[in-house]
Amino acid sequence: MILSEQRICQNCKNPFTIEPEDFVFYKKIQVPAPTFCPECRLQRRLAFHNLLNLYKRPCDLCKKDTISMYPPEAPYTVYCPLCWWSDNWDPFSYGRAYDFSRPFFGQFNDLLHVAPLLGLSMDIPTLPTSPYCNFAGHLKNCYLVFWGDYNEDSGYGFFFVHNKSVFDCALTRTSELLYDSQHCFKDYHGVGLDQVTESLDCFFLRDCVNCKNCFASANLRNKQYYIFNKQYSKEEYFEEIKKYDLGSYAAYRDIKNRAEEHWRDFPPEPWRHEKSINVTGNYIHESRNCRECFEVVGAENSRHVMMVTDPPIKDSYDISGWGNNLELSYDSGVVGEGSSRLRFCHDSGIELYDAEYCKQVFGGSHQFGCVSAKKGTYCVLNKKYPKEDFENLRTKIVQHMNDMPYIDPRGTMYRYGEFFPADLSPSAYNETLAQKFFPLAKKEALAKGYGWRDEEVKTHTSTMQIENLPDHIKDAPDSIVNEIICCAACGKGYKIVPIELAFLRRMHLPLPRECPFCRIGAKFDRWVKKKRMLLRTCDKCGDTFSTPYEAKEAPSIFCKKCWQEQLV
Repeated sequence: MILSEQRICQNCKNPFTIEPEDFVFYKKIQVPAPTFCPECRLQRRLAFHNLLNLYKRPCDLCKKDTISMYPPEAPYTVYCPLCWWSDNWDPFSYGRAYDFSRPFFGQFNDLLHVAPLLGLSMDIPTLPTSPYCNFAGHLKNCYLVFWGDYNEDSGYGFFFVHNKSVFDCALTRTSELLYDSQHCFKDYHGVGLDQVTESLDCFFLRDCVNCKNCFASANLRNKQYYIFNKQYSKEEYFEEIKKYDLGSYAAYRDIKNRAEEHWRDFPPEPWRHEKSINVTGNYIHESRNCRECFEVVGAENSRHVMMVTDPPIKDSYDISGWGNNLELSYDSGVVGEGSSRLRFCHDSGIELYDAEYCKQVFGGSHQFGCVSAKKGTYCVLNKKYPKEDFENLRTKIVQHMNDMPYIDPRGTMYRYGEFFPADLSPSAYNETLAQKFFPLAKKEALAKGYGWRDEEVKTHTSTMQIENLPDHIKDAPDSIVNEIICCAACGKGYKIVPIELAFLRRMHLPLPRECPFCRIGAKFDRWVKKKRMLLRTCDKCGDTFSTPYEAKEAPSIFCKKCWQEQLV
């Protein structure tokens, strides 16, 4: 009989528990149980994921200036997507024999510095119309979309899937004509929405489903013509909302603040599990038997899975990102699309099978410690082997990793079964999502052996201050797209791009006063808070339950049962 086991995390020194079903999973995919706790494993993976920072850098193959997730001074070979996906270079020319006199991770790091890295994680069809995006595919006419798939005429956001004409949003799926909204699914023509599903012509709603023509309300189900949670007739509704001119920036900010203050009178939904069975975590849809999962759709028999919204996802642990028919995978980030048995990989997939310790590897099978190896089979450190030789070598390397572990700057040992040490990341810690979820000061990061990149001092001069922007969109001239505007939050310059101006005019919405990255960052920070789960007591029945809301964010909170009973 398998029993649960409590261990002490190598990294944070806190205890964590490995359950009997966890041991069954580890045995099934033939990996040892982890020595890092779940949070430290997530931090380690996210330290390899630079999602939101873009730089200008020449491509090391075609020599043209390009946009890259790697800054120009980063000591790596970086190709633009057109060159990287082409057949103009051979990833296996960088192959090298395994050296049993050195730890594996040191050898992998050498390969990581010479094998060409993909400058932006994007597919070729996206590039002509949407070059300023990252970790995205199937985009058309999009601008600054991060972590997106199948979007059109959209910009300034992250986690966009199957949307059209969506701006300044986050975590939106299958929606159209949305602005300044978050966590939306199958919505059309909405502004200021938060956790709203299948709704039409709605403004400043929170926790609402199947609503139409509703304004500044919360906790509605199947409603129409509501303003501040008060029922109106059709004629009264349209007469009343004439008072709110959202084309004015001053009016927009006023009504948004009033709506959010009104929301505080209504307990928020304590957590979101939709059409799911036996799950824990938050934002789980159409899933079953999933524990400690966040932002997942169509997952089953999985644990510690996050940012995986393209199903199916089966029998996988510790996955942070992607999906799309992924199974039997473990401790990997940004992996998926018809792939299986991926262990300790990052930014890899597309019909990839049985890969370990791989970075930006797509297609093929049976690869160990490879970088940018496309469609390779039986490869170690980008060197090809006959099947039997590969299997024998892999067995010896696993034993060697245990006998000669890599030791990071803090003295932590990495044997087989651990993800890449964070000090090997090609991105500085403060460039990655790890800084968003597990923020560190520069001194702390350097003490842990992580990289750090000081922020660049921008040299361009703004041509327009915020106070000189027209308050109303009707007064915005076509020439506004030529101005460099000083961001009200960070002071950096930004521009209104033509596709954005056309959208704002169509939606009758004002010009933004903050740069795109400040707007994206604010929504990202709100989303990060939803990742935590805190114990709260229901104000109605007294039961204790988990929710992402602190008392200062939600003074009144109900358990799920009591919350459903008070819906309007």
